[in-house]
Amino acid sequence: MMSTLMRNNSGFGWDPIGKTFTAHEDVWKDYLKDCIGAIDGTHIPASVKGRDVSSYRDRHGNISQNVLAACNFDLEFMYVLSGWEGSAHDSKVLSDALARKNGLKVPQGKYYLVDCGFPNRRKFLAPYRGVRYHLQDFAGHGNDPKNEKELFNLRHASLRNVIERIFGIFKSRFTIFKSEPPFLFKTQAELVLACAALHNFLRKECRSDEFPVEPTDESSSSSSVLPNYEDNDHEPIVQTQEQEREDANIWRTNIGSDMWRNANN
Repeated sequence: MMSTLMRNNSGFGWDPIGKTFTAHEDVWKDYLKDCIGAIDGTHIPASVKGRDVSSYRDRHGNISQNVLAACNFDLEFMYVLSGWEGSAHDSKVLSDALARKNGLKVPQGKYYLVDCGFPNRRKFLAPYRGVRYHLQDFAGHGNDPKNEKELFNLRHASLRNVIERIFGIFKSRFTIFKSEPPFLFKTQAELVLACAALHNFLRKECRSDEFPVEPTDESSSSSSVLPNYEDNDHEPIVQTQEQEREDANIWRTNIGSDMWRNANN
């Protein structure tokens, strides 16, 4: 089922046994073989008291904890960091995950897909800003990608959708996270980790594990065009060396150019 799902959503098949993509286009075999999943943050209702309340109020005005997660294409969590304030930017939470002694580790030469809330880096491939991105924006007659950046964003969004799916499954499966849990906050954060581990157990041991997906509203922008943060004062918090940023942008440009050239041959 997973192979069919990934093929329908992205145009590429995911082989859950070999842990590789079976790309229809040869050019993609050089890139997708090193993509190991997607990363994003999600908000879970939290119960906090006193002066902590304001810092846990997210951009929607709700009291929540910001949970960062990395997942693979088998819909399994690879890493979860819970307990951050709802007001924290995703990129700040990622910085913390990378700085921890037992934090997020990205194997040499591999990378995750991320959204525009994170800067583009060699281990975290982000979409183009200021360009159409969301899948629904490419649906329907006449909405095909018009240039290499739009084509890249479409393919990127199709693959990164796996993180939205796992969040939807997680929240549908563990309905306790639909409202504020009546526990100490430390317990609330630990409960997220325990349920993530249980989710992985069910995915591994119950191969027929099918669960209705609850839609999530995790997109960083309601607009069909991603905001161009690089042109204003809203640069994400993760501090990236200028040379690293330039190298990552060249890498992304090469992928997009090869993709566009291949699609038009």
